[in-house]
Amino acid sequence: MLFLILFENPLAFFMIATAIIFALSIHEYSHALVADFLGDHTAKLQGRLTINPLAHLDPMGTLFLFIAGFGWGKPVPFNPYNLRNQKWGPGLIALAGPTSNFLMAITAGLGLQLLGTSNTAFIDFFSVFIWINVLLGVFNLMPIFPLDGSHILSTFFPQLARKIESLFLKYSIFVLVGMLLFMIYIVIPFVCIPLFSLIIGGALPF
Repeated sequence: MLFLILFENPLAFFMIATAIIFALSIHEYSHALVADFLGDHTAKLQGRLTINPLAHLDPMGTLFLFIAGFGWGKPVPFNPYNLRNQKWGPGLIALAGPTSNFLMAITAGLGLQLLGTSNTAFIDFFSVFIWINVLLGVFNLMPIFPLDGSHILSTFFPQLARKIESLFLKYSIFVLVGMLLFMIYIVIPFVCIPLFSLIIGGALPF
């Protein structure tokens, strides 16, 4: 729980909170940017075409984030009928969010390697920022509604998406528990950690 870190290590809490808020804001902004580029201006008209966190943070999602350690931002609205490419557009919009997280992680990793700073606080912050973006990007690719992965799957593999949706509707609790366990015991150790190491090298930032 993040709020416990506030009392144990306020600086670490500030680093983690700042990294999460920035990562979520860019993630949601990327959805809005791609939707606008593809012809739908719904998000722009609703003030979502900005990196201002106030436009993207969901009050309940933010509260859960700091209490339970997971949360969510406001979904970016778009009208698929306004898109120039209605077949692939929704999938591209969904893909924009995780892609932005991976790009931020890679950019921060390259920055650390090129700058070669000896400032411990600087290294710690960017390490946390990279880790959070890797985690957020990978997690959102999970093919479970309402995560981006479900929309990507619906666009590019609609039949498989319908089967997964059917299983989710029948066994939602079991699917959610299974997804959580899969994330903890498979995705994090075998996907997120190696990806983090590839970008920055060394141990995890905590």
